[in-house]
Amino acid sequence: MPIWVDADACPAIVKDMLFRAARRTGVSLTLVANTFLRVPPSPLIRAIQVPAGFDAADQLIVERVAAGDLVITADIPLAAAVLEKNAHALDPRGNWFTPGTIEERLRMRAMLDQLRGSGVDTGGPSAFSPRDGKTFAGELDRWLARNVPRGDAP
Repeated sequence: MPIWVDADACPAIVKDMLFRAARRTGVSLTLVANTFLRVPPSPLIRAIQVPAGFDAADQLIVERVAAGDLVITADIPLAAAVLEKNAHALDPRGNWFTPGTIEERLRMRAMLDQLRGSGVDTGGPSAFSPRDGKTFAGELDRWLARNVPRGDAP
């Protein structure tokens, strides 16, 4: 079960955790971004650079993701599309997107977009913290333990 990363806005510390996890478990890791990404040399890790354009990275991920795969993204519409394909979606702060919560998150996103469109400053997400990194690492490890057979590690 591969891991896909919506890599343009993914924190470097999360990418580093994913690189280590891929090496440790033998899981295929693909980072998708509009910009060039340097990744460690490994047959398990690759980067795909998509042309600049609205949601180009998201579209590629949705086209290629399969049921059971894991997608790392903070993008709510991408997470919704991934869940529709029976894949898993985890944000870089360690929060799972689930079929039970995705509709509410989509509605909240639409409401905030509408407020911003009318000139209201809704602020942005808080800075990525060490606690966010720790939460992500724990959730990633739990997913790997549940989904990667022990015999797959190199």
